[in-house]
Amino acid sequence: MSPTRLNSITNNDFLLSNVRLETGFVYDEQQQVIATQTAIFDIIVTNGIIQQITKKAAISSAGLPNNSNDDLQKHSNNVDANGLLMLPTFQDMHIHIDKTYYGGAWQAAPWTGSIKDMISLEEKLIPKLLPNSQHRAELAIELMQSHGSTFARCHCNVDPVSGLKSLEHLLLALDNYKDRFNWEIAAFPQHGILYSQSESLLREAAQMDIDFIGGLDPTIVDGDAKKSLDIMFDIALDYNKGVDIHLHEDLPSGKAVMEHMIKRVKENQALQGKTFITHAYALAMLPPLELEHLAAEFAEYGIGIVTSVPIGQNALPIPTLLKHQVQVLTGTDNLMDNFSPFGLGDMLQKANLCAQLYGWTDEYRLNRALQMATNNKQTLPLNDQGQQVWPYVGADANFILVKACCSAEAVARLPKREAVYYQGRAIL
Repeated sequence: MSPTRLNSITNNDFLLSNVRLETGFVYDEQQQVIATQTAIFDIIVTNGIIQQITKKAAISSAGLPNNSNDDLQKHSNNVDANGLLMLPTFQDMHIHIDKTYYGGAWQAAPWTGSIKDMISLEEKLIPKLLPNSQHRAELAIELMQSHGSTFARCHCNVDPVSGLKSLEHLLLALDNYKDRFNWEIAAFPQHGILYSQSESLLREAAQMDIDFIGGLDPTIVDGDAKKSLDIMFDIALDYNKGVDIHLHEDLPSGKAVMEHMIKRVKENQALQGKTFITHAYALAMLPPLELEHLAAEFAEYGIGIVTSVPIGQNALPIPTLLKHQVQVLTGTDNLMDNFSPFGLGDMLQKANLCAQLYGWTDEYRLNRALQMATNNKQTLPLNDQGQQVWPYVGADANFILVKACCSAEAVARLPKREAVYYQGRAIL
């Protein structure tokens, strides 16, 4: 039976033949990882779930193993991967698609100075963006999908200018992709909780289909860090939501904000594992001992850090955070809007940036860097010890196919995503 094209499967029931999976590490005499082992497999997907994984043995004249399993050969839909590497799909854990210029004419970011200047500018821009915000959000979702992301945490403006309209438009856009994409939503008071008197709006948003309550620079924007933070946490607790705050503040206020957040999370177990600090630039400015102390507390109380992996003086101390087993997530942040024109919507690029910034040039650390794209270490093909842990029977058939020999090469070289599958359906 002739194989089906890689990206033409729409019924989530097929045989993926001749696909390359990572199987382990290769070590030198000093027990340093010097390469990644792979082998060719056949995988059966049924109802969007991986049902069978079969390693192939004999080598055919085409350089790919022959298949001796007649049941596999008889499968009605046979997609030949031709030795492409299978990777898990990616997650974009911080992106604003409710107010993007993406899909419209090119516009650079009209930076005007302070965050309050930007708020004033956005108050004028939002009414112009709202009429097309659903369509542009949909184009942004398609962009993320094209790079292999099948999940995003979307931060959506809740402010006196747009009210809940931005959120309503975003929910409509996401619902149109519910069979091809998954998401979380953070209700984000871009204009400040106190500064724009948005508490009541946030409480309304909390009763909609959202997952996180956000905040913004409670010292420099709201002018009262404790009051602002307590309102944010209280709303989250009242409506059983998580917390994800944008924190751009330097020292000393940035550290004080994080310490108060630790205090609130320590006091409320319901917030542990559901609280995130995005950007957290102050971490890059802390003396080493203070950084180690904060990182240990983040890990103890389940407070995660989300970053767009900025280049320059605000580069986060990600290696230290990972050493303490802090959950570190990456995201695009701005695709193309009044804050930045640089976002690509490509999480593999974020893994690549991490590798370049922190000197992860060897096989092992490049392999581990893939977690910065998947934002879930448990879905990496190999665990830290080099044991094959993904894909596995019973897993959702969410995967990417790329022309690379291993994860390390994919992170370093950023190959084209040849195909992207979500729950067994080709979405690219």
